[in-house]
Amino acid sequence: MKRVTSIGGIFFKTKNPQQIREWYRDHLGFNIDQYGTSFEWRKLDKPDEKGFSVWSPFKEDTQYFAPSEKEFMVNFRVENLDELLKLLKQEGIEQIGELQIFEYGKFAHIMDPEGNKIELWEAYDQEYDKMVEKTTF
Repeated sequence: MKRVTSIGGIFFKTKNPQQIREWYRDHLGFNIDQYGTSFEWRKLDKPDEKGFSVWSPFKEDTQYFAPSEKEFMVNFRVENLDELLKLLKQEGIEQIGELQIFEYGKFAHIMDPEGNKIELWEAYDQEYDKMVEKTTF
C-alpha cells in the first residue's frame, strides 16, 4: 500500500488572509476563493483522473494547527487513510483529534518529531472538483 501519494496542500498563518490571497491573485495570477486556491493536476497512473493540491492562508490566531506552534501545516494525500492510521499506530504514531469525513474526503492529523502538525487527506476528487470548478489552475 502506498502511504503518501502527493502533497495535498500547504497552509500557513498570516495577519490578513484576504490581503494575502489578493496579493497572490494580483501578482502571481492565483484564481482565489475564500480559502485560497487549488492546483489541478492529472494522476500519473490514471491520467484521465484529476487530483488537486490546495494553497490556503489562515488567520494568524487559528487553532486549526494546534497542538503545533508552527506557522504552517502540510497536507499529504493518501490512498487509504484508515489502513495508514492503523499502520502508524503500530509504529507508535498517535492520531491527533478525530477522523473527519466530508463530501470531498477523509482527514486525520498526526505530529512529526519536531512538533509539525501533518494533515492526511484521502481525497474524493470527483466531489472536490465540483466544489472548486471555477477556481482551479
